Amino acid sequence: MASSDWASKDFYKTLGVSKTASQAEIKKAYRKLARDNHPDSNPGNKAAEERFKEVSEAYGVLSSPEKRKEYDEQRTLFGQFRGGFQGAPGGGFGAGPGVDFDLSDLLGGIFGGGGGRGRGGRRAPQGRRGDDIETEATITFQQAVEGATLPLRMTSDDACPTCHGTGARPGTVPKVCPKCQGSGMQTGTSGGVFAMTEPCDQCRGRGMIVEDPCATCHGSGRAPSSRTLQVRVPAGVKDGQRIRLKGKGGRGEGPAPDGDLYLVVHVEKHKVFGRKGDHLTITVPVAFDEAALGATISVPTLDGPPVSIKIPPGTPSGRTFRAKGKGAPIKGSAGKNGGRGDLLVTVDVQVPPELDDEARAAVEALRAARGTDDPRATLMEEAR
Repeated sequence: MASSDWASKDFYKTLGVSKTASQAEIKKAYRKLARDNHPDSNPGNKAAEERFKEVSEAYGVLSSPEKRKEYDEQRTLFGQFRGGFQGAPGGGFGAGPGVDFDLSDLLGGIFGGGGGRGRGGRRAPQGRRGDDIETEATITFQQAVEGATLPLRMTSDDACPTCHGTGARPGTVPKVCPKCQGSGMQTGTSGGVFAMTEPCDQCRGRGMIVEDPCATCHGSGRAPSSRTLQVRVPAGVKDGQRIRLKGKGGRGEGPAPDGDLYLVVHVEKHKVFGRKGDHLTITVPVAFDEAALGATISVPTLDGPPVSIKIPPGTPSGRTFRAKGKGAPIKGSAGKNGGRGDLLVTVDVQVPPELDDEARAAVEALRAARGTDDPRATLMEEAR
Protein backbone atom coordinates (compact mmCIF):
# COMPACT_ATOMS: atom_id res chain seq x y z
CA MET A 1 0.00 0.00 0.00
CA ALA A 2 1.37 3.41 -0.97
CA SER A 3 1.81 5.92 1.85
CA SER A 4 -0.93 8.09 0.34
CA ASP A 5 -3.37 5.20 0.94
CA TRP A 6 -2.48 4.67 4.61
CA ALA A 7 -5.30 6.90 5.81
CA SER A 8 -7.90 4.34 4.73
CA LYS A 9 -6.69 1.76 7.30
CA ASP A 10 -6.54 1.85 11.10
CA PHE A 11 -3.27 0.06 11.83
CA TYR A 12 -3.62 0.58 15.59
CA LYS A 13 -6.94 -1.24 15.54
CA THR A 14 -5.44 -4.01 13.41
CA LEU A 15 -2.79 -4.70 16.08
CA GLY A 16 -5.20 -4.06 18.96
CA VAL A 17 -3.11 -1.29 20.55
CA SER A 18 -3.78 2.34 21.44
CA LYS A 19 -2.47 5.29 19.43
CA THR A 20 -0.08 6.07 22.29
CA ALA A 21 1.32 2.53 22.47
CA SER A 22 5.08 2.20 22.91
CA GLN A 23 7.28 0.43 20.37
CA ALA A 24 7.64 -2.49 22.80
CA GLU A 25 3.83 -2.82 23.10
CA ILE A 26 3.44 -2.70 19.31
CA LYS A 27 6.13 -5.35 18.83
CA LYS A 28 4.60 -7.63 21.49
CA ALA A 29 1.13 -7.36 19.93
CA TYR A 30 2.49 -8.07 16.44
CA ARG A 31 4.46 -11.15 17.50
CA LYS A 32 1.42 -12.71 19.17
CA LEU A 33 -0.86 -12.03 16.19
CA ALA A 34 1.80 -13.19 13.71
CA ARG A 35 2.30 -16.48 15.59
CA ASP A 36 -1.45 -17.10 15.87
CA ASN A 37 -2.12 -16.42 12.18
CA HIS A 38 1.07 -17.57 10.44
CA PRO A 39 0.29 -19.72 7.34
CA ASP A 40 2.59 -22.47 8.59
CA SER A 41 0.42 -22.81 11.70
CA ASN A 42 -2.86 -22.52 9.77
CA PRO A 43 -2.45 -24.47 6.51
CA GLY A 44 -5.34 -23.83 4.12
CA ASN A 45 -6.92 -21.20 6.38
CA LYS A 46 -7.46 -18.23 4.06
CA ALA A 47 -8.90 -16.04 6.82
CA ALA A 48 -5.78 -16.53 8.97
CA GLU A 49 -3.55 -15.88 5.97
CA GLU A 50 -5.36 -12.62 5.23
CA ARG A 51 -5.15 -11.63 8.90
CA PHE A 52 -1.41 -12.40 8.87
CA LYS A 53 -0.94 -10.07 5.90
CA GLU A 54 -2.92 -7.31 7.63
CA VAL A 55 -0.91 -7.42 10.85
CA SER A 56 2.37 -7.60 8.89
CA GLU A 57 1.37 -4.50 6.92
CA ALA A 58 0.35 -2.67 10.10
CA TYR A 59 3.58 -3.59 11.88
CA GLY A 60 5.65 -2.57 8.86
CA VAL A 61 4.36 0.98 9.34
CA LEU A 62 4.04 1.30 13.13
CA SER A 63 7.40 -0.36 13.89
CA SER A 64 9.23 2.45 12.07
CA PRO A 65 9.18 5.79 13.96
CA GLU A 66 9.46 7.70 10.67
CA LYS A 67 6.63 5.79 8.94
CA ARG A 68 4.49 5.95 12.07
CA LYS A 69 4.89 9.74 12.21
CA GLU A 70 3.91 10.02 8.54
CA TYR A 71 0.94 7.73 9.09
CA ASP A 72 -0.33 9.70 12.10
CA GLU A 73 0.02 12.99 10.20
CA GLN A 74 -1.78 11.64 7.16
CA ARG A 75 -4.64 10.21 9.25
CA THR A 76 -5.06 13.61 10.87
CA LEU A 77 -4.94 15.39 7.52
CA PHE A 78 -7.50 13.13 5.90
CA GLY A 79 -9.71 13.41 8.96
CA GLN A 80 -9.78 17.15 8.36
CA PHE A 81 -10.37 16.60 4.66
CA ARG A 82 -13.37 14.36 5.25
CA GLY A 83 -14.82 17.08 7.47
CA GLY A 84 -14.56 19.51 4.57
CA PHE A 85 -12.07 22.32 3.88
CA GLN A 86 -13.37 25.87 3.84
CA GLY A 87 -11.69 28.03 1.24
CA ALA A 88 -13.89 31.06 1.55
CA PRO A 89 -12.86 34.03 3.69
CA GLY A 90 -12.74 32.96 7.32
CA GLY A 91 -12.22 29.28 6.36
CA GLY A 92 -9.57 27.02 7.80
CA PHE A 93 -7.10 27.26 4.88
CA GLY A 94 -7.96 30.73 3.68
CA ALA A 95 -7.52 30.11 -0.06
CA GLY A 96 -9.07 32.94 -2.01
CA PRO A 97 -11.14 32.74 -5.22
CA GLY A 98 -9.26 31.57 -8.26
CA VAL A 99 -6.39 29.98 -6.24
CA ASP A 100 -5.70 26.31 -7.07
CA PHE A 101 -4.82 24.07 -4.13
CA ASP A 102 -3.35 20.70 -5.17
CA LEU A 103 -3.63 18.19 -2.31
CA SER A 104 -1.09 15.89 -4.00
CA ASP A 105 1.51 18.66 -3.65
CA LEU A 106 0.82 18.82 0.06
CA LEU A 107 1.02 15.04 0.42
CA GLY A 108 4.18 14.92 -1.67
CA GLY A 109 5.82 17.48 0.59
CA ILE A 110 4.90 15.54 3.71
CA PHE A 111 5.37 11.95 2.56
CA GLY A 112 8.35 12.09 0.27
CA GLY A 113 6.59 12.72 -3.05
CA GLY A 114 8.18 15.07 -5.49
CA GLY A 115 8.11 15.36 -9.31
CA GLY A 116 6.76 12.65 -11.52
CA ARG A 117 3.95 14.73 -13.04
CA GLY A 118 2.58 13.70 -16.38
CA ARG A 119 0.86 15.65 -19.12
CA GLY A 120 -1.46 18.42 -17.93
CA GLY A 121 0.26 18.66 -14.51
CA ARG A 122 -1.18 15.35 -13.27
CA ARG A 123 0.98 13.08 -11.16
CA ALA A 124 1.97 9.86 -12.89
CA PRO A 125 1.36 6.56 -11.05
CA GLN A 126 4.37 5.66 -8.91
CA GLY A 127 3.77 2.00 -8.12
CA ARG A 128 3.98 0.71 -4.56
CA ARG A 129 7.02 -0.29 -2.57
CA GLY A 130 6.80 -3.82 -1.23
CA ASP A 131 5.89 -4.35 2.41
CA ASP A 132 8.57 -4.80 5.05
CA ILE A 133 8.22 -8.23 6.66
CA GLU A 134 9.48 -9.42 10.03
CA THR A 135 9.95 -13.08 10.84
CA GLU A 136 11.77 -15.15 13.46
CA ALA A 137 14.13 -18.11 13.36
CA THR A 138 15.69 -20.30 16.03
CA ILE A 139 19.24 -21.54 15.48
CA THR A 140 21.65 -23.69 17.46
CA PHE A 141 24.44 -22.25 19.58
CA GLN A 142 27.06 -23.51 17.15
CA GLN A 143 25.23 -21.99 14.16
CA ALA A 144 25.23 -18.64 15.96
CA VAL A 145 28.98 -18.86 16.54
CA GLU A 146 29.96 -20.12 13.08
CA GLY A 147 27.18 -18.64 10.89
CA ALA A 148 24.57 -20.59 8.95
CA THR A 149 22.37 -20.53 5.85
CA LEU A 150 18.71 -21.02 6.73
CA PRO A 151 15.74 -21.81 4.46
CA LEU A 152 12.87 -19.43 5.32
CA ARG A 153 9.37 -19.88 3.91
CA MET A 154 7.81 -16.48 3.28
CA THR A 155 4.22 -15.56 2.41
CA SER A 156 3.43 -12.17 0.86
CA ASP A 157 1.53 -10.54 -1.98
CA ASP A 158 2.97 -10.96 -5.45
CA ALA A 159 1.77 -10.56 -9.03
CA CYS A 160 -1.19 -12.86 -9.63
CA PRO A 161 0.12 -16.01 -11.38
CA THR A 162 -3.01 -16.28 -13.53
CA CYS A 163 -3.13 -12.77 -15.02
CA HIS A 164 0.54 -11.87 -14.35
CA GLY A 165 -0.47 -8.74 -12.45
CA THR A 166 -2.79 -7.16 -15.02
CA GLY A 167 -5.96 -7.97 -13.07
CA ALA A 168 -7.69 -9.00 -16.31
CA ARG A 169 -8.88 -12.45 -17.34
CA PRO A 170 -6.23 -14.26 -19.45
CA GLY A 171 -6.71 -13.38 -23.09
CA THR A 172 -7.98 -9.87 -22.27
CA VAL A 173 -6.21 -6.66 -21.30
CA PRO A 174 -7.23 -3.68 -19.15
CA LYS A 175 -8.11 -0.45 -20.92
CA VAL A 176 -6.88 3.04 -20.19
CA CYS A 177 -9.24 4.86 -17.84
CA PRO A 178 -11.21 7.35 -19.96
CA LYS A 179 -11.70 9.72 -17.04
CA CYS A 180 -8.07 10.27 -15.99
CA GLN A 181 -6.45 9.18 -19.30
CA GLY A 182 -4.26 6.70 -17.46
CA SER A 183 -2.77 9.11 -14.90
CA GLY A 184 -4.73 7.65 -11.98
CA MET A 185 -5.53 11.14 -10.70
CA GLN A 186 -8.42 13.54 -11.15
CA THR A 187 -8.93 17.20 -10.34
CA GLY A 188 -12.09 18.39 -8.66
CA THR A 189 -13.26 21.61 -7.06
CA SER A 190 -14.67 22.42 -3.65
CA GLY A 191 -17.50 24.96 -4.04
CA GLY A 192 -15.71 26.51 -7.01
CA VAL A 193 -13.08 27.98 -4.70
CA PHE A 194 -9.97 25.87 -5.31
CA ALA A 195 -8.96 22.76 -7.22
CA MET A 196 -7.90 19.53 -5.56
CA THR A 197 -6.08 16.59 -7.11
CA GLU A 198 -7.06 13.17 -5.81
CA PRO A 199 -7.11 9.52 -6.94
CA CYS A 200 -9.48 8.93 -9.84
CA ASP A 201 -12.79 7.59 -8.53
CA GLN A 202 -13.39 5.53 -11.66
CA CYS A 203 -10.16 3.50 -11.73
CA ARG A 204 -9.28 4.04 -8.05
CA GLY A 205 -5.90 5.45 -8.90
CA ARG A 206 -4.68 2.56 -11.07
CA GLY A 207 -4.98 4.41 -14.39
CA MET A 208 -6.48 1.28 -15.96
CA ILE A 209 -9.94 -0.28 -15.89
CA VAL A 210 -10.47 -4.02 -15.86
CA GLU A 211 -13.70 -4.87 -17.64
CA ASP A 212 -13.29 -8.67 -17.42
CA PRO A 213 -11.61 -9.41 -14.03
CA CYS A 214 -9.29 -12.33 -13.42
CA ALA A 215 -11.08 -15.10 -11.54
CA THR A 216 -8.09 -15.66 -9.26
CA CYS A 217 -7.38 -12.13 -7.99
CA HIS A 218 -10.78 -10.58 -8.84
CA GLY A 219 -9.12 -7.74 -10.71
CA SER A 220 -6.59 -6.65 -8.08
CA GLY A 221 -3.59 -8.09 -9.93
CA ARG A 222 -2.19 -9.38 -6.61
CA ALA A 223 -2.35 -12.80 -4.97
CA PRO A 224 -0.73 -14.45 -1.92
CA SER A 225 2.54 -16.10 -2.84
CA SER A 226 4.80 -18.45 -0.89
CA ARG A 227 8.52 -18.66 -1.55
CA THR A 228 11.52 -20.14 0.18
CA LEU A 229 14.55 -17.92 0.71
CA GLN A 230 18.06 -19.08 1.56
CA VAL A 231 19.09 -16.55 4.21
CA ARG A 232 22.66 -16.25 5.46
CA VAL A 233 22.95 -15.61 9.21
CA PRO A 234 26.40 -14.13 9.92
CA ALA A 235 28.85 -15.71 12.34
CA GLY A 236 28.75 -14.22 15.82
CA VAL A 237 25.04 -13.34 15.76
CA LYS A 238 23.57 -12.82 19.23
CA ASP A 239 20.29 -13.99 20.75
CA GLY A 240 17.51 -11.53 19.95
CA GLN A 241 19.51 -9.75 17.23
CA ARG A 242 17.45 -8.22 14.37
CA ILE A 243 18.99 -8.65 10.92
CA ARG A 244 17.87 -6.53 7.96
CA LEU A 245 17.87 -8.18 4.53
CA LYS A 246 17.36 -5.43 1.99
CA GLY A 247 14.96 -6.18 -0.85
CA LYS A 248 13.94 -9.60 0.53
CA GLY A 249 10.50 -8.53 1.78
CA GLY A 250 7.19 -8.10 -0.06
CA ARG A 251 7.25 -7.60 -3.83
CA GLY A 252 6.92 -4.03 -5.09
CA GLU A 253 4.41 -3.01 -7.74
CA GLY A 254 5.55 -1.57 -11.05
CA PRO A 255 8.88 0.31 -10.80
CA ALA A 256 8.74 0.47 -6.99
CA PRO A 257 11.38 -1.56 -5.08
CA ASP A 258 10.75 -4.66 -2.99
CA GLY A 259 10.41 -4.27 0.77
CA ASP A 260 12.93 -5.45 3.33
CA LEU A 261 12.95 -8.59 5.43
CA TYR A 262 13.77 -8.31 9.14
CA LEU A 263 14.88 -11.56 10.75
CA VAL A 264 14.86 -11.82 14.56
CA VAL A 265 17.25 -14.59 15.62
CA HIS A 266 16.77 -16.73 18.71
CA VAL A 267 19.76 -18.80 19.83
CA GLU A 268 19.33 -22.09 21.71
CA LYS A 269 21.38 -22.58 24.86
CA HIS A 270 24.34 -24.97 24.75
CA LYS A 271 24.73 -27.69 27.37
CA VAL A 272 28.40 -26.82 27.97
CA PHE A 273 29.33 -23.47 26.43
CA GLY A 274 28.07 -19.93 27.02
CA ARG A 275 28.68 -16.52 25.43
CA LYS A 276 30.20 -13.34 26.82
CA GLY A 277 30.48 -10.87 23.97
CA ASP A 278 32.91 -12.36 21.45
CA HIS A 279 34.22 -14.85 24.03
CA LEU A 280 32.95 -18.34 24.80
CA THR A 281 32.68 -19.49 28.41
CA ILE A 282 32.89 -22.90 30.01
CA THR A 283 32.91 -24.16 33.61
CA VAL A 284 35.24 -27.13 34.20
CA PRO A 285 35.18 -29.35 37.32
CA VAL A 286 38.58 -30.01 38.95
CA ALA A 287 39.42 -32.34 41.82
CA PHE A 288 40.50 -30.99 45.19
CA ASP A 289 44.01 -32.36 44.85
CA GLU A 290 44.35 -30.82 41.35
CA ALA A 291 43.45 -27.41 42.74
CA ALA A 292 45.64 -27.81 45.81
CA LEU A 293 48.73 -29.36 44.20
CA GLY A 294 48.37 -27.99 40.64
CA ALA A 295 47.69 -29.87 37.41
CA THR A 296 47.36 -29.59 33.64
CA ILE A 297 43.80 -30.30 32.53
CA SER A 298 42.24 -30.89 29.10
CA VAL A 299 39.34 -28.56 28.16
CA PRO A 300 36.98 -29.06 25.17
CA THR A 301 36.49 -26.37 22.52
CA LEU A 302 33.38 -25.74 20.44
CA ASP A 303 34.75 -26.59 17.00
CA GLY A 304 38.25 -27.95 17.39
CA PRO A 305 40.54 -30.21 19.44
CA PRO A 306 40.75 -29.80 23.22
CA VAL A 307 43.17 -27.28 24.72
CA SER A 308 45.43 -27.78 27.75
CA ILE A 309 45.08 -25.41 30.70
CA LYS A 310 47.71 -25.31 33.45
CA ILE A 311 46.18 -25.05 36.94
CA PRO A 312 48.73 -23.66 39.43
CA PRO A 313 48.90 -25.00 43.01
CA GLY A 314 46.43 -23.41 45.38
CA THR A 315 43.87 -22.48 42.69
CA PRO A 316 40.55 -21.48 44.32
CA SER A 317 37.17 -22.50 42.97
CA GLY A 318 35.75 -19.88 40.57
CA ARG A 319 39.08 -18.72 39.14
CA THR A 320 38.95 -18.09 35.37
CA PHE A 321 41.69 -18.90 32.85
CA ARG A 322 41.86 -17.72 29.23
CA ALA A 323 42.52 -19.81 26.10
CA LYS A 324 43.41 -17.27 23.41
CA GLY A 325 41.61 -17.43 20.06
CA LYS A 326 39.25 -20.26 20.99
CA GLY A 327 36.08 -18.15 21.24
CA ALA A 328 33.52 -16.82 18.76
CA PRO A 329 34.44 -15.14 15.44
CA ILE A 330 34.84 -11.37 15.66
CA LYS A 331 33.40 -9.30 12.81
CA GLY A 332 35.52 -6.36 11.75
CA SER A 333 34.61 -3.48 9.45
CA ALA A 334 32.27 -4.24 6.52
CA GLY A 335 31.41 -7.59 8.13
CA LYS A 336 34.84 -9.10 7.44
CA ASN A 337 36.31 -11.69 9.78
CA GLY A 338 38.36 -9.98 12.46
CA GLY A 339 39.73 -13.08 14.22
CA ARG A 340 38.23 -14.93 17.17
CA GLY A 341 37.54 -14.17 20.80
CA ASP A 342 38.86 -16.25 23.68
CA LEU A 343 37.61 -19.27 25.62
CA LEU A 344 37.12 -18.30 29.27
CA VAL A 345 37.61 -21.37 31.47
CA THR A 346 36.25 -21.17 35.03
CA VAL A 347 37.29 -23.95 37.42
CA ASP A 348 34.83 -25.50 39.86
CA VAL A 349 36.65 -27.34 42.67
CA GLN A 350 34.75 -30.52 43.44
CA VAL A 351 34.26 -31.91 46.94
CA PRO A 352 33.73 -35.70 46.89
CA PRO A 353 30.31 -36.60 48.35
CA GLU A 354 31.71 -39.79 49.88
CA LEU A 355 35.17 -40.92 51.03
CA ASP A 356 36.57 -44.41 51.35
CA ASP A 357 38.79 -45.30 54.29
CA GLU A 358 42.02 -44.43 52.51
CA ALA A 359 40.76 -41.06 51.29
CA ARG A 360 39.28 -40.22 54.70
CA ALA A 361 42.59 -40.97 56.39
CA ALA A 362 44.39 -38.67 53.92
CA VAL A 363 41.95 -35.81 54.56
CA GLU A 364 42.21 -36.25 58.33
CA ALA A 365 45.99 -36.12 57.98
CA LEU A 366 45.60 -32.86 56.05
CA ARG A 367 43.39 -31.47 58.81
CA ALA A 368 45.94 -32.41 61.42
CA ALA A 369 48.73 -30.79 59.39
CA ARG A 370 46.71 -27.59 59.05
CA GLY A 371 46.62 -27.26 62.80
CA THR A 372 44.60 -24.46 64.39
CA ASP A 373 44.74 -22.13 61.35
CA ASP A 374 41.21 -20.68 60.92
CA PRO A 375 40.39 -19.62 57.31
CA ARG A 376 37.53 -17.46 58.64
CA ALA A 377 39.56 -15.53 61.14
CA THR A 378 39.88 -12.42 58.96
CA LEU A 379 36.19 -12.57 58.12
CA MET A 380 35.24 -12.62 61.80
CA GLU A 381 37.57 -9.74 62.52
CA GLU A 382 36.11 -7.63 59.70
CA ALA A 383 32.56 -8.47 60.77
CA ARG A 384 33.25 -7.14 64.26
